[in-house]
This record gives sequence, structure tokens and C-alpha cells, in this order.
Amino acid sequence: MSMERAGRFSNMVVRRPLLAKQVKIDDQFWSPRVQQVKDVMVPYQWEVLNDRIAGAAPSHAVENFRIAAGEKEGPFQGWVFQDSDVAKWLEAASYCLANEPDPDLDDLVDVVVHLVTKAQQEDGYLDTRFTIKESEKRWTNLRDNHEMYCAGHMIEAAVAHYEATGKRTLLDTICRLADHIDAKFGPQPGKKRGYPGHEEIELALVKLYRVTGEDRYLQLSRFFIDERGRIPHYYNIEAQTRGDNQPEGQYVKTYSQAHVPVREQDVAVGHAVRAMYLYSGMADIAIETGDEALAKACRHIWTNLTTRQMYITGGIGSSVHGEAFTFDYDLPNDTAYTETCAAIGLVFWAHRMLLLDSDRKYADVMERALYNGVLSGISLGGREYFYVNPLEVWPEACEKRHDHGHVDVVRQPWFDCACCPPNIARLLASIGQYIYSHDEEALYVHLFVGSAVRCELKGRRVSLTQETGYPWTGQVSLVVGCEDASPFTVAIRIPGWSRGATLAVNGVAIDAAASPDADGYARIEQSWRDGDRIELGLPMPIQRVRAHAAVREDAGKIALMRGPVVYCLEEVDNGPNLSRLCLPRDGALGLEEPDEALGGVCAIRGVARRRRSSTEQADALYNAANLEEDEVPIRAVPYFAWGNRRPGEMIVWIRETMRPEAAGPGR
Repeated sequence: MSMERAGRFSNMVVRRPLLAKQVKIDDQFWSPRVQQVKDVMVPYQWEVLNDRIAGAAPSHAVENFRIAAGEKEGPFQGWVFQDSDVAKWLEAASYCLANEPDPDLDDLVDVVVHLVTKAQQEDGYLDTRFTIKESEKRWTNLRDNHEMYCAGHMIEAAVAHYEATGKRTLLDTICRLADHIDAKFGPQPGKKRGYPGHEEIELALVKLYRVTGEDRYLQLSRFFIDERGRIPHYYNIEAQTRGDNQPEGQYVKTYSQAHVPVREQDVAVGHAVRAMYLYSGMADIAIETGDEALAKACRHIWTNLTTRQMYITGGIGSSVHGEAFTFDYDLPNDTAYTETCAAIGLVFWAHRMLLLDSDRKYADVMERALYNGVLSGISLGGREYFYVNPLEVWPEACEKRHDHGHVDVVRQPWFDCACCPPNIARLLASIGQYIYSHDEEALYVHLFVGSAVRCELKGRRVSLTQETGYPWTGQVSLVVGCEDASPFTVAIRIPGWSRGATLAVNGVAIDAAASPDADGYARIEQSWRDGDRIELGLPMPIQRVRAHAAVREDAGKIALMRGPVVYCLEEVDNGPNLSRLCLPRDGALGLEEPDEALGGVCAIRGVARRRRSSTEQADALYNAANLEEDEVPIRAVPYFAWGNRRPGEMIVWIRETMRPEAAGPGR
């Protein structure tokens, strides 16, 4: 997007995202994960999508494309949104190519691109279900049929592929699809005034606009957002056209964030993943057009979500019913749904809010979700996945209680509804896009990841090389690269959890870290020379975090955090009946040496008290005697690493107690 275009709409400062290929990752924590996407996840998922992994839920996704392309015969199989798995795989593979050239992967991607292109219909339509099975039902049920959702993911894949390789085949194919949709939908006479049930195309069309410069794509995205929730309600009109005269209830409209026009929304509602994609699209349109009403709605919803409806892990969407939000402070731990895709969507939205407003609260949440709610969704080996990410697991309850049936005790090789695995792959492969952003005056450092970035500021090419042991250490070094003296600003996030941060430039301490701007960024403005070094120090004590008093499930409990990482207790380290453990308020906690068996994580050691019934009342279900306590060692590991050894209990929130000698009468 040009700075000139933004200037026509508002006075807001426009921060630009970086392309994947502009940032090179060299980091002890993230590099193995990025490499794992290329070496393990993308090949493994390709095999799954071709139904060649024993024990994995069948996909048939690639076979659907072969049938639609005329290369095979057979029925469509899978969910109505099955095409999206192939699209997300293509996007992840494209980011891998942006990170590191690979002729074999490039050739495989070309094969898939050819297949997608052959499956496209003459009028530009592309969706294998309705090509193979129900061509007469194209665009007749936007609420349920996910045609635009699949189209959105294909658009994202095409943009990623073009930016990674410069090849236009997929991009041109998908532009024809976008043109087809633009011809069908819009405010003009003769077009449908509809919008998708599952949002995704809104943010995708903005990506397509940015890479092509075609304003129609931006306006189509804006139309879908503007039209949502207006009266008469399109889902009712559509149902009547199909012969279904039963009006849609309020739940269905809220589920799809279509209960009221988006500018009137101020609370996160409905299906959590759909919400994140919608809010991301709203932020994109606000950035591109200067729409302050959309920006204001985003800010209000953000405040509600992150202060009343978000788990400490960055997980969102507490209810299995509808994979949805419920109400303020309703954050149960053992039945938490917190779909992996929802945490991924929160990262997408947080990143866009950072481009809209440079405020560390967005980067703090983006980081929280990345290190906890997202990474928990994949095994350390890269081949098993969690769809649901609870904060407490009792295996017997998961096995025998219907209300816990959605919680897996171990990660799965795949899912019948497999949105999460390729979503994780595409996010991790593109992690470089989330570390930095820039405007005409400043380069922003949002995340602390060993990397090198190159961009243009004030017409000059500059670079920044970051070295760090984060998240296990809080030492960050940034080295500036430029051909000659260059005046610009380096804006560095000082995390909200940080106390006592320090900054130095070329060995000289400055107070910007101790007194960052109101938005939480320490801005260092000077004329930089090649080789100038910035040193950031972030103390990382182990913190005991308490929930808001209105969160009933966490009353009297604490969670352990160090830096951005949330910790948990597992049965494999601490024995069964984790709920009996009580952590003394003044008990000492310390760090272990890195545990290579869990990928080099730093675990926490401490001493807790384990409650039990008195010896003489051991078999009584209820009794009036005081509980007795034994002192026992405990070990906490990062939440993202739980479930990688053997199945068992897990808790994030631990009971807190005073030591016996400090307790008052009546204990």
C-alpha cells in the first residue's frame, strides 16, 4: 500500500508489515520450529492430505481436486470446507520457499498449483464440493457452505506463493476467482448483497489488493464487512430464496458475528475463529481506508476480549458449544475449548492492531498466544496436534464424562475436521512477518527473536540483526546496518510483564527502557552508523500470577509465568491428584538447567504441600477433621510442552496457601 493512498483518508501513521522473505530467522528457539515445518510438517501433512498416513483421520482433500480437475473419477468426500486444508498447506509450503529455496518442494508446489488451476471452472468459480457434487447450489447458502471461506484461504495461498516465488500462475488463477466473486456480490443492482457465514475472505481480499493494487478487491472486502448484520438480514433472505421460511434465530446471527452491524459491536461474541478472522479484516480495512469507526469498534472488542474473555495462555473461546465465547469472566479450565485456530487467529488480529496502533498491549497478547496457546497445539516432534487446549486435564473425566469428551489427553495424528494442523504450519513458517514492522520514520521491534531484517526507511536501505536467548533469557542485542549515517528511530517494545528493563547504545546506558512512551515502546531516535549496537536487558523472575476476582475457577489459585511463558504441572513429574497440591505463598521457586528431552525448555522447581485426609479418616468421603499436609517437591514445565511424555493429569492454576505457622486460627 502506498503512503499517499493512506494520506487521502486520515492522518494516521501507517505501519507496514514485512514480507516473509525480508526477515531471516536465526534463533535457538524458533529456528528449529521453522525448520521443522519444512522438514517434517509440510511433508507429513502432504501425506495426510493424500490419505497415506496409517491411523490418521482420512482427508481426501487432494483427491477432491484431482476429481474436480478431471484427472480422476469419484465422489466428493469430506467437510464442505475441505478445500481449505489444501490451501493452507500451499500457503505453508510457500512460506517455506520464501525462507529457504528448495527445488523439490518448489516442484511439488507447482504440481498442486497445476491441479488447482485445472479444477477451476470456466467462469472462475473454484470449490471442489460444488463442482463435483452440487453445482446447482453454488452461492445459495453463504451461511453454511463455506465457499467464501475456502476462497479466502486460496487467496492467501496465492499471495504467499507469488511473494515467495514470483510465479503468477496461482495468483492469476485466484484473481479470476476473486473477479468471479466480485461479479456476483456487491451493492450494485443485480448483485447479491450477501456475506459469508465463516469470515476469512475479508482479510484475504485485502492481501490480494496489496499485492495487485486492484482497488476492486479492497472495496469487495469492505462491502462484506459493511453489509454484515444489516437489516433485512441476508441469511433470512437467503433461506427464503431456498424455500426455508424459518427465520434465523439470534443465536445463529451472533454465532457468525452478524447480530448487528460491525461498527456497533463492542463485545467478542460467537464462534471464536470466525470472530478473529472478521476482526482482522475490520482492522485491515481501517488501516487501508482510515475508517475510524471500524478502528474504534476493533479497540472496544479488543478490550473486552483481552480483559474479560481470554485465558492466561492466550487461548480464547471457552465453550465447546459453538466453539464460542460465552460471557465475561467465564473461563473454566477443565472444559476450556480454546481451539488452536482461535489462538492463531488472535495472533493475526493482534498483528494488525499493531499496524493500526503502535501499542505494546497488542504485541504482549500476540507473544502470549504464540508461546502458549499456539505452540501447545503441536507436539515437539511436529506430527501430532491438539485441537482443544484446556488448562486442566483429568484423563478419567475426559474418558467418562460427556462434558469433557472434547478434551484429548494426547495429541492426535490428524482430525476429521483438520483446520488446525495446516494453520499452525502456515503461522510458524511465516513467523518472521510478526517480529517487526516499519513506517517512514521508524523500525519497530515487536518480538524478541534472533533474526535479520532489511527494509527501507526515508529512502535508505537499513538492516537490523537481532541476537537473543529469549524466552529463556532476557538479553537482546540489536545491531544496525546501513551504508552511511542514517537518521531514523528504532522503537523497541518493553513487555508489560517486564520490570526493571535496561537499554544501552554502544555501551552507554539510556533511560528509554525505564520510561518508555505511553504505548510501551522505547524509542531511540538518532543518526545511526553501521555496526551501532543496542543492548536490551529484561529481568525474568518467576512470577506468580493471579486471575481477576470474578474468574471463579481461579479463586485462591496462582499460575506460574516467566517472561512470556506460562507453566503447568504434569502428573509425570508430580504424581496424581494435582488438585491436592498447594503452593506456599512465600515458598522459594528456582530454575532447572535446560531440559533437552523437552526441547531445551527451562523448568521450574519448588516445594508444595500435598493435602490428604487424616490417617484415621482416610476412607471417609466427608468428615470434620482438618486435612493434613505433606511437603513435596514440584516441577513445572512450559504449558506448550505438556503432553509430550506420557498421558496424565495437567493443571495450570495451582492452589495457593500460607505456611502453617503463618495461618490464623481455625485452619
